[in-house]
Amino acid sequence: MAKDSSVQDKDKPVKINKWDSSAVKNALDDAVKEVLTKKFNYVENFKLMDGRLVMCGIAVGVAMFALLWDYLYPFPQSSCVLLFCVITYFVMMLILTLYTTYKEKGIFVVTIQKDPAGFVPDNIWEASSYIKKYDDKYNLVLSCKDGKTGTLREASLVKSVANFFDDSGMLIYEVLEPEISKLHNSLLSDRKEK
Repeated sequence: MAKDSSVQDKDKPVKINKWDSSAVKNALDDAVKEVLTKKFNYVENFKLMDGRLVMCGIAVGVAMFALLWDYLYPFPQSSCVLLFCVITYFVMMLILTLYTTYKEKGIFVVTIQKDPAGFVPDNIWEASSYIKKYDDKYNLVLSCKDGKTGTLREASLVKSVANFFDDSGMLIYEVLEPEISKLHNSLLSDRKEK
């Protein structure tokens, strides 16, 4: 008999190099994403990441067009087209940088809490995080945009990464999951109080 996929994910231990802050952050982010999508059964929304992929796709398409044009019409003939493509590529990279800095803002997952009856508009949950360089504090911000009222509520968590990993670098899911659930439930209770 096959195991449920959510049970399998918890059974697979996540082991990382605890001195690699990027690996630590990514492991914690993946665990937070798993809690939102598997435990609370929220549907992941990829629109934010799709925006980045579209911009990257346009930039790569422009670069490929420049390569093809230069192959068909060698350099002296293709100089104007190459100049246009190079400028377009750098403009796309500037737009991408602005998009990731001001629109994404460290958001690594966007999920949708659908109303089972379908009468109330969906709530949007976003999770963003960061770890400062040479710091052991994991900063997590969980936000919920109420579909009915449009109000945005946020809750944050700042804890040492040592709380969530053992000495060998294994993620202790049983310690992280209650912290995420507590943040999540505090946002739900805020909504009920208002």
